[in-house]
Amino acid sequence: MKDNRKADANGVRMAEMGINMKSDNVKKGMQQAPHRSLFHALGFTEEEMDKPMVGIVSSYNEIVPGHMNLDKIVNAVKLGVAEAGGVPVVFPAIAVCDGIAMGHIGMKYSLATRDLIADSTECMALAHQFDALVMAPNCDKNVPGLLMAAARINVPTVFVSGGPMLAGRVKGQKRSLSSMFEAVGAYAAGTMNEEDVREFEQKACPTCGSCSGMYTANSMNCLTEALGMGLCGNGTIPAVYSERIKLAKQAGMAVMEMYKKDIRPRDIMTKEAIINALTVDMALGCSTNSMLHLPAIAHEIGFDFDISFANPISEKTPNLCHLAPAGPTYMEDLNEAGGVYAVMKELMDIGLLNTDCMTVTGKTVGENIKNAVNKNPDVIRPVSNPYSKTGGLAVLKGNLAPDGSVVKRSAVCEEMMVHEGPARVFECEEDAIEAIKGGKIKAGDVVVIRYEGPKGGPGMREMLNPTSAIAGMGLGSSVALITDGRFSGASRGASIGHVSPEAAVGGPIALVEEGDLIKIDIPNLKLELAVSDEILKARKEKWQPREQEVKTGYLKRYATLVTSGNRGAILELEKEK
Repeated sequence: MKDNRKADANGVRMAEMGINMKSDNVKKGMQQAPHRSLFHALGFTEEEMDKPMVGIVSSYNEIVPGHMNLDKIVNAVKLGVAEAGGVPVVFPAIAVCDGIAMGHIGMKYSLATRDLIADSTECMALAHQFDALVMAPNCDKNVPGLLMAAARINVPTVFVSGGPMLAGRVKGQKRSLSSMFEAVGAYAAGTMNEEDVREFEQKACPTCGSCSGMYTANSMNCLTEALGMGLCGNGTIPAVYSERIKLAKQAGMAVMEMYKKDIRPRDIMTKEAIINALTVDMALGCSTNSMLHLPAIAHEIGFDFDISFANPISEKTPNLCHLAPAGPTYMEDLNEAGGVYAVMKELMDIGLLNTDCMTVTGKTVGENIKNAVNKNPDVIRPVSNPYSKTGGLAVLKGNLAPDGSVVKRSAVCEEMMVHEGPARVFECEEDAIEAIKGGKIKAGDVVVIRYEGPKGGPGMREMLNPTSAIAGMGLGSSVALITDGRFSGASRGASIGHVSPEAAVGGPIALVEEGDLIKIDIPNLKLELAVSDEILKARKEKWQPREQEVKTGYLKRYATLVTSGNRGAILELEKEK
């Protein structure tokens, strides 16, 4: 890569060194005198006018537990940027707490915010001509939304998250948000009393940070490391550790080094880097939501990511971690065991990573991880003793999901890897929850929840409430759930989502009838409806599109533009498809 920038070793103003800053478009020349008057209104000094302007995208708010500490992270980033010769300028990004949004209309907005975050960040960064960016997200849609924005804007960018929550402690055992949702199911089944649930409520989420298991937020923050867009520890250092503040300062300094060396997101987020991230995903056992977000990020760099890529990668990638909800370990344990780099080193040693990919450190993946050490083989299994020889995710296809569906197979018990049973069909999440908690779902059933896809929802709601109710009522080893919606990273069991095409566009899931036999074969990557082609054809001829309940506002526009789950639920105009 050509390095046409010089270090500011002697404290000389960068503008005097002939560095052409993007922000010069709004700061230099007589035509920009009106612009400079507004910078003076902001309190900029003449010295600051001559330095690179670094936008810090803060996802801080007071409603998301994973974001309530981001003010401290952002302040630390500002110190790092300033110390390294830049001028930090903060602007915001919105964020939804998926846990609080769960189980009601709010969840229709969660995935939809990913594109709002990307679009608004693009607008702010390009309107104000920032020279570099530091992204400070933490939960769920902020991480992929800002990764999408970084690829579009393509100025030097570093990510630093707010970090994971510490695990809760209930009756001497580590617990997390998924335990809390399952406790509600156990209460409905009569196996837990109100006092027990209250104890979970008080103790399951004890600190700020992204919820403590390998849920979507932590999955995406770990994959940001694997992509090369975050520093070591970005995904695993707990939110309450002072080490997280140090990391934020280092991120501010790192972005200035990237600026001087002209290293940009599209130099880092290449096709090879995304395949690396997918490989690490398989080893970690990440949330199925990564199979929405990686395709969307790939789309921004012009890489047509087919979710079926997951299967050949999974076939050769061992699953090395069983973090909650798949197992008894948590993000703090992964951090102590060596973090994402230790997992990557295991994979590198058997030739599964492209080690030449560039990263935000200015070094390659191979250079970054060569000295990483697996400090706890009970948390990060060595490749010689994996949980399974195949990865944590699988894409299933068949006549019920011609374009694919996704399951977190590392969180499926052995009894449910192959299953067949009668369909119990529900037109929305609420109806399914009522039936599950009402004792109407029996061992062997296959719960089908449809019209919850990107268009049909709209917004592709997460199904943590029904999966937790199934687990909490003791049916996790005997009942499957299939949906054109999606699952929280906190879901476990035979939970198969992203069924494509979705019901709203007439996909086969719209044609399932109560009692139809459904066959699930995860090892052989099959999802079949045991109904003849002739019968399905007759049903399709009678099928009528369901009228969309949402007729105004952002969700209406979202439903009009969004593609199916197998394409990452990206937004496209009809003529672009």
